[in-house]
Amino acid sequence: MRDMLTWPARRWVAAAGGAVFAAFLVGVPTAVIPNPLFARMTGVTWWSWPVWVAAALLSGVVLATYVRTPDGGGRGGRAGAGGGVLSVLAVGCPVCNKLIVALFGVAGAMQWWAPLQPLLGLASVGLLVGALRMRLRAERACPVPIVSAAR
Repeated sequence: MRDMLTWPARRWVAAAGGAVFAAFLVGVPTAVIPNPLFARMTGVTWWSWPVWVAAALLSGVVLATYVRTPDGGGRGGRAGAGGGVLSVLAVGCPVCNKLIVALFGVAGAMQWWAPLQPLLGLASVGLLVGALRMRLRAERACPVPIVSAAR
């Protein structure tokens, strides 16, 4: 993680932009951000806020690892994508998820799915942290040399 201290400004700009984009990408359809497009049938839970913020920030930082630097490279794309998907499932309204309601019904969504959502939130944040660690470790272990395009 200390490798991030040496990041160029363009990576930090990408991280900030990616975090804002991820916050809207998760927050609008789950109605964590109140909007006229989507309405929740259940209120936003207290733990949804920190999961939403952490997932957005981590998504932005993971995205920034894809910004090319002289020594860029790495893995972690699947874990990052999985963390993003889980964050949507974690903070979303349990009875607004059509797949869950189709599988379990409204009562089952509230009785079975809603209690699992905090665990999905933790898994989401864990996957995003894992993806970030993989990306940073790969950059350190396998630097890519700069090749000038002289013609």
